[in-house]
Amino acid sequence: MLLGPVDVATIGEWEPSQGKLVSWRPTPATSAKVREAPVSVVPPSYIQARHLRNFSDQAARGRDHSRLFIATCEILGQCDIRAMTYVINAHLRRHNTYRNWFECQDSEHIVRHTIGDPTDIEFAPTELGVITIEDLRAEILATPDPLQWDCFRFGIIQSADRFTFYASIDHLHVDGQFIGVGLVEFQTMYAALVIGGRPTPLPEAGSYDDYAVRQREYTSSLTRDSREVRAWKEFAERNNGSFPEFPLPLGDLSVPCSGDMLTVTLMDPQQTQRFESACVAAGARFIGGMFACVGLAVHALTGADTYFGLTPKDTRRIPEELTTQGWFTGLIPVTVPIAASFNDAALAAQTSFDSGTDLAEVPFERVVELVPSMSRPQPFFSMLNFFDPSLSGAFPLLANFLEQYHVSNLAIYTDGRVTYPVTTLVGRFDETVATVLFPKNPVARESVTQYLEAIECVCVRVADGGTPSRMRNAAELSKQPGY
Repeated sequence: MLLGPVDVATIGEWEPSQGKLVSWRPTPATSAKVREAPVSVVPPSYIQARHLRNFSDQAARGRDHSRLFIATCEILGQCDIRAMTYVINAHLRRHNTYRNWFECQDSEHIVRHTIGDPTDIEFAPTELGVITIEDLRAEILATPDPLQWDCFRFGIIQSADRFTFYASIDHLHVDGQFIGVGLVEFQTMYAALVIGGRPTPLPEAGSYDDYAVRQREYTSSLTRDSREVRAWKEFAERNNGSFPEFPLPLGDLSVPCSGDMLTVTLMDPQQTQRFESACVAAGARFIGGMFACVGLAVHALTGADTYFGLTPKDTRRIPEELTTQGWFTGLIPVTVPIAASFNDAALAAQTSFDSGTDLAEVPFERVVELVPSMSRPQPFFSMLNFFDPSLSGAFPLLANFLEQYHVSNLAIYTDGRVTYPVTTLVGRFDETVATVLFPKNPVARESVTQYLEAIECVCVRVADGGTPSRMRNAAELSKQPGY
């Protein structure tokens, strides 16, 4: 799946140029210091706690949990190992999320340990020679789990005239901002050093620890009567007290499996433009129209009269957090009554999305604490992740950066393990593309195929001037033009 200048795929699809591998790992002295790190009073953020609990719960059941954010790019020339070592250590010391490690004492108690002196962190290069692509993938997938401090690895593969840089970081410490900030930080510092310059001065990074404290201070001020809590409660009560599940069968989820991915082009560039015009004519924006199409597709497949969705939102609020490494993500609940027409559904979806944006600041786990009749999100809930460069200047800036520093083949890879939740990624660039990450089994693949085909059908009908209305079932949908 291509998102502007960034490719998104599974690690099994990564085909870097063959060459010598150099991997950066913590020194023995650093590992010893880490083990001595004292307990901190700073709690994990809510999303970190969810991640740690999910990993622990699934590991106890013998299941592997998708957890790595893997970013890669190609850079011309021979890698200056000394300069890259400086850059990696500067990055790790600059962002205080890397100074922490966690232990799950039980399902309710997570303890943070914090390294006091950032200069105690030192990664050193290890030359591993020429290895196969299979061994390279295995090396990256061996990045320690989130209950280990060093759940992040960096490396390069040196070929004749260029090298591939990779960062493999557990989601505990990273979100999508790493592509637009972290990689740019790495390369600007590296480029300055290799031409003999001084290290590039960077804007002061904020503190993820401070964010976690602010989040807890805010959520502790909420009560079960707070407007945000009541809104989440109403949404959850219509979804069996928690998050909405994927609408179609996913097979026997008690059987351990890996993750799978399926991608389709929903609309070509011309259809994408016409679809956006149809959204505006309905009083909505592109995201409202897309939620309406997903809702109409789910109605066609299941008969559900209301679509319930979740979509992530970056929760960075203050300027310092824009350059802070960490996981800043909340969720917006979206409710779409399947109305008589696309226009009505799109307007309802847009209204729901806009009115719910502040709910991203309220982790659902806090709602469960206040309203015990609710339950924490279970694996395989359904989420729609939407990318639109017109909503941010990040991608044009990233494209300029790639050209200026001779960086190419920028990509994000999933680790190929099973994902929690079942995520639909929709990218709106010249064309509109959708990818679903799901458990790897035949039942789930058939369901996801039907789901994407139904969404494509509705989107194309809107783009081509049709007005898809409520349809009784998938059989009826399949008879519609463009299906």
